Amino acid sequence: MIAILIFFFSHWFLSLFFHTFFLHRYASHQMYDTSKGWERVFYFCTWFFQGSSYLIPRAYGVMHRMHHEYSDTEQDPHSPHFFKDVWHMMVHTREIYASFVTRTKMPDAQFTKEPLPTWEAMDKFGDHRATRLVWMAIYIAFYAVFAPSFWWFLLLPIHFLIGPVQGAVVNWCGHKYGYSNYDNGDHSRNSEPWGIFLLGELFQNNHHMHKDSANFAKKWYEFDPTYPVMKVMHWVGIIRLRQTATAKIAASEKRAA
Repeated sequence: MIAILIFFFSHWFLSLFFHTFFLHRYASHQMYDTSKGWERVFYFCTWFFQGSSYLIPRAYGVMHRMHHEYSDTEQDPHSPHFFKDVWHMMVHTREIYASFVTRTKMPDAQFTKEPLPTWEAMDKFGDHRATRLVWMAIYIAFYAVFAPSFWWFLLLPIHFLIGPVQGAVVNWCGHKYGYSNYDNGDHSRNSEPWGIFLLGELFQNNHHMHKDSANFAKKWYEFDPTYPVMKVMHWVGIIRLRQTATAKIAASEKRAA
């Protein structure tokens, strides 16, 4: 049982970290700069830890930029206010994402102005059906060896779809439940204390107000676990945080005081 719990939570948090750190804060918003070598390392880690549910950074970045532009309107790729349940929202999001992956639908130019990370060989390999099936077989094999009973196998669908599941939780809960620090003209919410289990991603109201700020927490009682990791990476030279958004927020708060 201990082995299964360690495996499940390791997969959850490592997948989630590269989801928020690379796909969201870099591919979508470019909150930091890094070398091409480190970009490839983060790219590989995103594939490795998302496994069977690997999300291609270019397609994810375009779709997320659309989400900010059209937040909680009918053009939003995944607003919970236009679907009867989270499953239908996930299916709709998948259709839009797949159209960008296959390029059967080209995004508006405004969503590709800022550079998007690309690594075609990695995407071709990671997005291949055989690669996804191998990852699923690995998860099943681990449970076959270590699961103390059949009931533990019910966790396997989360492993299979861990990236989309995390995204669905954030977009459903982060736009329906919790409190607001800012009036953004949408339904974005902050969901503390549960946000810590999504590594800061559930500070949706804060993030939609300051979409370029690397720190999603804005009040003294809020904590974004991903941001301190990013600061350490900045200090040691792995990434370089962009300070523009932070400076704007500090200036705004100073004027308000």
